[in-house]
Amino acid sequence: MQRNATTRFPILLVHGLFGFDRIGTSELFHDIRQALLTAGARVFIPYLSATHSNEARGAQLLAQIERVLERTGAARVNLIGHGQGALAARYAAALAPDSVASVTSVSGPNHGSELADYLRKALTPGRLPEHVANRVATLFADFISSISGQTQLPLNAIAALSALTTEGVGAFNDKYPQGLPKTWGGNGPQLVNGVRYYSWSGTVQDAADQTCAATPAPLHAFFRAFSEYFITEAGQNDGVVGRFSSHLGKVIRSDYPMDHLGAINQTACAGQQQVINSTELYIKHAERLRIVGL
Repeated sequence: MQRNATTRFPILLVHGLFGFDRIGTSELFHDIRQALLTAGARVFIPYLSATHSNEARGAQLLAQIERVLERTGAARVNLIGHGQGALAARYAAALAPDSVASVTSVSGPNHGSELADYLRKALTPGRLPEHVANRVATLFADFISSISGQTQLPLNAIAALSALTTEGVGAFNDKYPQGLPKTWGGNGPQLVNGVRYYSWSGTVQDAADQTCAATPAPLHAFFRAFSEYFITEAGQNDGVVGRFSSHLGKVIRSDYPMDHLGAINQTACAGQQQVINSTELYIKHAERLRIVGL
């Protein structure tokens, strides 16, 4: 059956921490972009710093939104942000609501990440020195940026980590609260300043709840290990972001059986099929946006 994802406004897929557009033949958003294009959507992937604060990445996104609007002649854009990309999208919508039709958070740490809290606390005297951690993370980000052609963008690994902690996102939320739920685990206002807000995310819970249909791949096993560092949302997280921490605007669902990278079709399943087709979630959402005139 032919799908119709011909949204009124272009879609921007916004990457998160350590993200990129393309490395060689590999795209971060895998077949998601192509599937959206095939279904009739206009899709762009902005270039943001692989590591930096939410505000710095949001400012980069704003500049690229303007370029997309000039290029397409569209009045506004639909932003779909994965991970930290959701915070950049929220920043852009808060500062330029006339240019943003919708913000969709996919596995976004909208109330912070308990994993980031743990890692930030580990950077203390007697443990891994902060300057060493910053150097290692920056070298990795430099490598990702260089092979993806994004070397012109500034990097700040410690700023990125601090921006993703519960405290860091809390300060961000004080300034940019649009779409946030008033109660923990609830839905937030769906329409704020003319911008519609949506979110979805997944969880890795136990051995029976697998992202992959058969034996989980090694990368998926890492997310299971990361999930052990969650306390508030133990057993209710995707290995990076807690289920309820991801809530923003209209919550489509926050317990899909998929880990953090599975949300963008990137958890290696060794040729297996994921239990949840994450690409299909994006197609359905584009159709949802089209129906409401966005």
